[in-house]
Amino acid sequence: MRTEEQHEIVVIGGGQAGLAMSAVLQRRGRDHVVLERGRVGERWRTERWLSLRFQFPNWSIELPGHSYARDDPDGYAHWSEIVQLLEDYAAGIRAPVVEGFEVTALRPRENGFIVSGSDQAITARRVVVATGPFQRPRIPQLATEVPSSILQTDPTRYRSPEDLTDGAVLVVGAGASGIQIADELFAAGRSVFLSVSRHRRIPRRFRGKDVYWWLEEMGRFDQTIDSFPERRWPPHTAVTGVNGGYDIDVRQMAVDGIQVLGRVVGASDGRFAIASDANQTLDRADAAYTVFLDTARQFAAENPNLDIDNEEPAESPVAPPSVPEIESLDLRRQNVTSILWATGYDYAYEWLRLPVFDAEGRPIQQRGVTAVPGLYFLGLHWMHTFKSGLLAGVGRDADYIADQICADAGAA
Repeated sequence: MRTEEQHEIVVIGGGQAGLAMSAVLQRRGRDHVVLERGRVGERWRTERWLSLRFQFPNWSIELPGHSYARDDPDGYAHWSEIVQLLEDYAAGIRAPVVEGFEVTALRPRENGFIVSGSDQAITARRVVVATGPFQRPRIPQLATEVPSSILQTDPTRYRSPEDLTDGAVLVVGAGASGIQIADELFAAGRSVFLSVSRHRRIPRRFRGKDVYWWLEEMGRFDQTIDSFPERRWPPHTAVTGVNGGYDIDVRQMAVDGIQVLGRVVGASDGRFAIASDANQTLDRADAAYTVFLDTARQFAAENPNLDIDNEEPAESPVAPPSVPEIESLDLRRQNVTSILWATGYDYAYEWLRLPVFDAEGRPIQQRGVTAVPGLYFLGLHWMHTFKSGLLAGVGRDADYIADQICADAGAA
């Protein structure tokens, strides 16, 4: 039998964003429920590869009312530790989470919304959509031209090198996921091709401090999406927390033996057409690295009281090597038996039947606030700042949205 509940606020999503929203709503005494399709932190549980570690130092982990307090502040938490953190946090704040409630539709109704699941409907005056920044892997159309004998996967389904069929692996995409997985596969003895896309290269540490510390101190995390033309955020940054954290340099990966390619631009009869832009992409990544170092040095000079090291690693006198540019990749000839598409993510909002999306399916919002009264988003990548999609920053946006909710309720 279909049942119906009523709440002032429904929060959709039980990951870090939804739990942060619950915490700040509880502080304000607002009635709410958190709906989670699986278990608390479901994507951390089921859509991460086995070796993945948090990309920023443990000391940066923060949620409303919670800061990291264990004995490894400079380490990088394994994904299973993040799951445990979210479970403990949900229990500690007594979040009213309903697990196993998959929202199938969100529709407007008089004075609010109706949130529908498989056998239940919940009415609410306000809804916060907190379903995460990376929802559905974006697989290019040309993947349909790949021979059926080749395994195709993505970062949400990949678990370890042993899960892939014997043979070479093509990783398409040079964001944090693609580069880390390519590095892991190569370390496991696999022959790896890496098709690079735009990314920024930065040092894991500089003058004794993690890059996260530098970005925080230099105010980079306060830069808003509105400061970029057409609100288009910059390329992803390649960082890793594996093995204590280390620099990721695709040129060095090529020297070590990974075969670096340009972008995949076409497919036919078991062959991929490759753009001759690998070196151009790496040049841009190197330029971003240089800009970061120059900016950090200038910041250090202007702030002589910073607690940082004075010495820097010696720069190599040898210019970074170029990678060979190829125009096509014959999958059969190169024995490519697996392809991992690390080509980004799309939103999955088919259930949200309200006019709040642009032509590309992205939510139209200003720091989470939409043009539909009572509807908010939280935890999106670059929703307001880079921190909006991070454990360390989602609480600040949650506070802002809670303030908007309270102000709107008071004006009603």
